[in-house]
Amino acid sequence: MKTIRHIILLLTLAVCTVQFAFSQTKTRPVVGVLNIETKGLTLDPQQMGNLVRMELEKLDTFSVVDKYDVIALAEKKQLVIAGCYGKSCLVQVGSAIGAQYMLTGSVEQYTQTIVVTLRMIDVEKDMIVKSSVMEFLNLPIEIQQMVSVSVRKMFGYSNAEDLVTKLTKKFDYESSVNNPAINRLNLQGPRLGFTLPFGETAEVISRSTGQGGYGKSIFMFQFGYQFEVQYLNEGKFQALFEFLPMITGLEQGSIIPSVTFMNGFRNNVNGLEIAFGPAIGFASYARVADVNGSILVEGKDKIPPGTPTSRKLDSRGVSELTAALVFAFGRTIKSGKLNIPINAWFTFPTKEGFRVGISLGYNSKR
Repeated sequence: MKTIRHIILLLTLAVCTVQFAFSQTKTRPVVGVLNIETKGLTLDPQQMGNLVRMELEKLDTFSVVDKYDVIALAEKKQLVIAGCYGKSCLVQVGSAIGAQYMLTGSVEQYTQTIVVTLRMIDVEKDMIVKSSVMEFLNLPIEIQQMVSVSVRKMFGYSNAEDLVTKLTKKFDYESSVNNPAINRLNLQGPRLGFTLPFGETAEVISRSTGQGGYGKSIFMFQFGYQFEVQYLNEGKFQALFEFLPMITGLEQGSIIPSVTFMNGFRNNVNGLEIAFGPAIGFASYARVADVNGSILVEGKDKIPPGTPTSRKLDSRGVSELTAALVFAFGRTIKSGKLNIPINAWFTFPTKEGFRVGISLGYNSKR
């Protein structure tokens, strides 16, 4: 037993020794980062250099020379690093601080873009071995994200696709990245469409006026305006409050007003949206009785004694506030600066029936 135990112990020690030796031989490339040139930004070259150095360290791939060691070694060998951006200067400093590679570059702000340029120089070979140029939207508050994306791309690391899209695509869906600290009413605008009722509501609308109906087509045009407020705008989603005053039936000479309040969610990646909330409008009700196929109104028509009456939709009745729960879903199509939201909706069924509809809107991104 003791022999077996000794053998296992020796094998364990041997494995640990091999692993330790392997880890010692597997050294990381040493990379030095000095100042990164900046133009048009609030960050100075030294701060930008620190930012690039930090993002490079996050990759956990290189041995990055500490900034204080760089300053100490440069002072010891009387090297000026403040304006050292050229290859010959970087090679000289790299040799002095013991770096195998030097990472340099620039971050420049233009009217509509910020351009991040990175170059990696092999100190021993005195040549540029890797470079990267990325163009971003003019979003100075997202500089760290831009630097991170640029560094990761340069060394073959993947970036979140939706983040890259938000930072680079001018007409992408609104988000807290491409519209920082702004609650944009980006889909506010006119709405038009059609609605179609079912059940008792449809029957009353199409019934003749003499029988308490409206004598109208049940297929009605709607026109209104959507007001929208974003109260949450993070990641892939926006949370929205929507207010839609609408008028229905204009093509049939009627004005049927309604107001809809909805809470919704919109996906910033593909423009898909869902929303729900109450729709408030007006409708006329009366107590009526069906007598031999004729609909008679209590208090206005002579109803035989003992005939049962019930409260029904009726054009001869009294106008009252009504409410319905609306569920809507749709998608926003983008064409340049133009937003085209298309939505389908329906009301939850009640004893009076339900309604379905479709609406189309438009506005221009400002």
